[in-house]
Amino acid sequence: MTHQNVPYPSCSICLNSELIFSFNCIDHSLTKDTFQVLICPKCSAQITYPAPTIDKIAPYYNFPDYISHTDVKEGFINKLYHKVRLKTLQQKTGWVQSLFTGHKGNLLEVGAGTGAFSNAMRNKGWNVTALEPDALSRKRAFDNYGITLLPTENLFTLKDNSYEVITLWHVLEHVHDLNGYLNSFYKLLKPNGRLIIAVPNYTSYDAKFYGSYWAAYDVPRHLYHFSPLALTALSQRFSMKIVQIKPMWFDSFYVSLLSEKYKASGTFGMIKAFLIGGISNLFALKNNAKASSLIYEIKKV
Repeated sequence: MTHQNVPYPSCSICLNSELIFSFNCIDHSLTKDTFQVLICPKCSAQITYPAPTIDKIAPYYNFPDYISHTDVKEGFINKLYHKVRLKTLQQKTGWVQSLFTGHKGNLLEVGAGTGAFSNAMRNKGWNVTALEPDALSRKRAFDNYGITLLPTENLFTLKDNSYEVITLWHVLEHVHDLNGYLNSFYKLLKPNGRLIIAVPNYTSYDAKFYGSYWAAYDVPRHLYHFSPLALTALSQRFSMKIVQIKPMWFDSFYVSLLSEKYKASGTFGMIKAFLIGGISNLFALKNNAKASSLIYEIKKV
């Protein structure tokens, strides 16, 4: 599809009015539709264009392999995902706990999926509010953990100055109302609160290696494609700052496996995926900001 006669939108991250074409990207997971990826020359944020509107995007999530919503465990990649998730759950909960040593406060999870992290934090003694747009995922969370997830629109009805921690684990890239969400996060956080955002990093080695086949582009479900510079610009615009950046070491392998699957590389592709994931992590050892996925700890200025 082409959109040469349609004006490009402005950047939602830094509000720069000039976005330029970067490359074409296919929805490898489902429709095989082609979308453009545009880049902001000022803050380096990338966006998917044209992005399906909020009332049109649901069908793009409607496939069995979308494991964050379905918990499907068939196949090597899906089994690997669930084994890794158990490990990363321990890391995530331990890290959040370490930010507030000895304190059990209020936590808001936005985009809770099927409730694994919210349940883990609840078991640590935290008072958890969890939001999830997908009704079937909310049902699975209740069936699996007895935890009630609320529709995401409840974000705008929550009480200001209520939360020590707000988390978005690979969620921000899906959000249509980016400015509305960030404005709400600022108001909902307590003075010493933390906003924890995990997103793919298109400046990583594996992203550059796979190009338009990089699975973490995941168009059109991923509306935005972030770099550390873009997250810095977004945080500053809402009077917040990044305190630290942490790598998600397993993501380079998982994303590389999916990328090789999209390239139909066969058995050798699996070996190659682990090689590329490992090389990507070697670059990240020298510079955390080069990891395949990054966790940003952000607080109010």
